[in-house]
Amino acid sequence: MLLLSSLLALAGVVSALPATSPSPRAKQQNRDVNVGWPYGSQKIRGVNIGGWLVIEPFITPSLFESTGNNAIVDEYTFGQYQDYDTAHSALTKHWNEWFTEDDFAQIAAAGLNHVRIPIGYWAYDISAGEPYHQGQADYLDKAIGWARNHGLKVLIDLHGVPGSQNGYDNSGRRGDATWQNDYNNVQRSINIIGSLSRKYSDPAYYQVVTMLGLLNEPATYLNDQLLQTTRQYWYDAYGAARYPWAPQGSSAKSGLEIVIHDGFQPLSTFDNYMTEPTYEDVFLDTHNYQVFNDDYQTWTWDRHISEICGKASTYSQSPLNLMVGEWSLATTDCAKYLNGRGIGSRYDGSYSGSTYHGTCSDKSNDVSQYSNEYKAFMRKFFDVQTQVYERNGQGYIHWTWKTEDAGDWSYKAGLDGGWIPQNAADHQYSYESLCG
Repeated sequence: MLLLSSLLALAGVVSALPATSPSPRAKQQNRDVNVGWPYGSQKIRGVNIGGWLVIEPFITPSLFESTGNNAIVDEYTFGQYQDYDTAHSALTKHWNEWFTEDDFAQIAAAGLNHVRIPIGYWAYDISAGEPYHQGQADYLDKAIGWARNHGLKVLIDLHGVPGSQNGYDNSGRRGDATWQNDYNNVQRSINIIGSLSRKYSDPAYYQVVTMLGLLNEPATYLNDQLLQTTRQYWYDAYGAARYPWAPQGSSAKSGLEIVIHDGFQPLSTFDNYMTEPTYEDVFLDTHNYQVFNDDYQTWTWDRHISEICGKASTYSQSPLNLMVGEWSLATTDCAKYLNGRGIGSRYDGSYSGSTYHGTCSDKSNDVSQYSNEYKAFMRKFFDVQTQVYERNGQGYIHWTWKTEDAGDWSYKAGLDGGWIPQNAADHQYSYESLCG
């Protein structure tokens, strides 16, 4: 039995040690809680519930365009630059309509077994006076009920934290990443993780909510402070998630798989980091996109395939259980607002500092313009990614289930258009034929 002081340290109440040294703790007994899924022996095949409880311009451009204000570029400014009632009415309509139980029924029918649901800190805490609107937490609970009804497992992912961990619009606030500059930001994040773990470890959610993502895509490449803060945060947030009742003096453990993101660092940087038996059931989440720099725009379709095959050895050597928690079939950044509202695309040269590689007219946004050759390539691209991620890791979660326009980012559009199979386990191309 751990001393209460150690439990409090694990829960993030005490966080004075540097990131290179985890909080001290005694060796733990293996948990006797069944999370509800045989992780390690059965592969994750999932899809993200993107653009719903955290809104994104590229997923639902009409939600932003209907404001008539070009300064509204993320969820923060959606509340900041609109009348409260107007903004709240639009968000409530979006929450009610963008996802329904029918979407979850379709996801299960497609042979998928997991959904990853992003949610922002502001759904639970706007104590610093942020202009965010609340109400998302109730819809998360609805979604968990839908997942239960259709046999899906749920990964709840903390997608945005105070100050932003990456400056992307998908963190809630586009601009500078300042989360690491104020420890109160970090502590608020840890407190939310503890609250989520307490709630979703309850028997009411048992074996439906099986995974908790501690923080999506911290951009640790930006500066050393963000890197070191994130490395320490994984320790402290793990404690809050694994021992969520520690502040009340209980050493009981939650029954959740704990997910940390690689922070865009090499997987090898996690060697001897958060290992068993001290840290139990930790997953490492990596995201694999081939669109977000100018070089990717020059790749041939065959190059895109071979680069996925090249990930196999790296993934298979991951020091922690690995899943690819975000990926898509896009090979350009042509999707409208993908780089941010008001920001262009590298592929067609409209992104500042980029060079022209081709027209975006037959890429991403208008499915009716897709050539048969492009659709055939995307089917092959689906097959190589899903097989590499399953064979060399614990599986995958595609980004995202649906979009208004960006068809090569939409799993649903792929099902409807024929470049994603009706059952995720069906492959037209074998691993051997693709990767040798």
